[in-house]
Amino acid sequence: MLATVCLSLVSGSGVAASLSYDDLLTLFADWREFESPPMTDGAPDYTAEQFAARRDDFEALQARLLALETDAWSIPQQVDWHLVRAEMNGYDFNERVLKPWARDPAFYNSVWTYRSDVPGHEGPTHHALVELWTYDFPLSDSEEQRLTAELGVVPPLMKQAQKNLTGNARELWIAGIRDIRGQSATLRELKGRVDDSASDALKDIIDRSIMATDELVAWLESEAKSKTGPSGLGKENYTWYLNNVHLVPMTWEDEVRLMQRELARAWSMLKLEEHRNRELPPMVAASSPEEYDAMANDAIRRIMDFLERKEIVTIADYMEPALREHAGAFVPEENRNFFWITAHYDPAPLFTHFYHWFELARMDLEPHASPVRQGALLYNIFDSRNEGTATAVEEIFMNAGLYDDSPRSRELVWIMLAQRAARGLGSLYAHANEMTMEEAGGLHIEWTPRGWMKTEEDLVKFEQHLYLRQPGYGTSYVTGKYLLDETLKDYAWQAEQSGEEFRLKDFFDQLNAIDSIPISLGRWELTGMRDPNAH
Repeated sequence: MLATVCLSLVSGSGVAASLSYDDLLTLFADWREFESPPMTDGAPDYTAEQFAARRDDFEALQARLLALETDAWSIPQQVDWHLVRAEMNGYDFNERVLKPWARDPAFYNSVWTYRSDVPGHEGPTHHALVELWTYDFPLSDSEEQRLTAELGVVPPLMKQAQKNLTGNARELWIAGIRDIRGQSATLRELKGRVDDSASDALKDIIDRSIMATDELVAWLESEAKSKTGPSGLGKENYTWYLNNVHLVPMTWEDEVRLMQRELARAWSMLKLEEHRNRELPPMVAASSPEEYDAMANDAIRRIMDFLERKEIVTIADYMEPALREHAGAFVPEENRNFFWITAHYDPAPLFTHFYHWFELARMDLEPHASPVRQGALLYNIFDSRNEGTATAVEEIFMNAGLYDDSPRSRELVWIMLAQRAARGLGSLYAHANEMTMEEAGGLHIEWTPRGWMKTEEDLVKFEQHLYLRQPGYGTSYVTGKYLLDETLKDYAWQAEQSGEEFRLKDFFDQLNAIDSIPISLGRWELTGMRDPNAH
């Protein structure tokens, strides 16, 4: 069906066919410039009128893409073509179906205090975010001017939101109020942080931003009672999005079966580990900052030594510092969320998931040669690669011997996998409108071993809200892991067929060099094999 649509667009577009990869790079630059909306009254314009006025321009860009004849291109060049296609499909889907600017109040959350552990912020975000984590306080004069200018987007965007938010997705609406209220709290904290030394201009824009944010919260609350519709996209839309935007060659039904299988496997393997370890002393959680710091330092040392000694991946100078920067700190028992519960028994399983920070450091310091792969792909298209790899290496490193001297640490790996499968399964049912967000959270809590999610109301709300906002994200940890396993299998099979030695280090080094693109495309580039179900 998609091929037919593509051919009809090209044949009717009047766009001349091109054989040049350079034309793709020119198109990519034009596309990214177009994708960022025009400014109106000091804020990006997400009005219905703006999207309607620029639809012809978007279709002209699509026609240019589809007119490129790529058969003679190298596989990496063809992969870049598919990345641009996926981004354009993401724009189209957002305009037609997801409509975060109309359905999702959290889309207007503008002030961020942290860098995401993946290439871009998780979930739909607008184009003029204020990234407070990029500032050093106290502010220099130039940085104060930058912050003043960036905060200038907040008042007009909060006002615009009241015009744009016409959707009827009740759960997204209710949960989104929490995010906008959180922005008000962040701005108030910022005001206290800069108040003594701030210029009048900075003080004024912070005050106006707080007022505009509070006005939006009040408006959202007043409108909430009229919101009665579902928030999930439905199975058909969900599958289309998976296949054509995130390039995950699976259906909604496929993902349900995979989540169920991985949940069963994680629970059964956990119980087998517990049985094998039944005569060992129980793990003891860190009970002081000193104990946690010692455990974290030991975990980082073990991981880095293991990766180098066992020839898992080439060690770059930036890797250990990137990991140490996110080692965390002691958290009192009553305040620990799920992941920090595990980390206070042994930080190493969670720290292997922090492979994320290796990847972000590589993207910062060793950007890919292709402009298409530099920085974050739009619309969270990176999720199967980044979340999937970070989840996969937890089990890969374990099976390669990381916990040979700490058998009970293996239990933590299975507990984390069970939690991710359970929350992914809940997100699938929520998108199918077969469960409410609260019911999906209940499944998430109930099927996490040892009851370690039962006191996690805030984390459950955050995760299930995010996954309802961003289709495919809640499952990407497990689906990406599965697709990486498939890729590793194919890579190893090819080595065996050719009589070459399989080297895990070569696999990970090549995967890293390909960068943060969907696993389905990474598999093609690594092995030359395309999934027959890939779109």
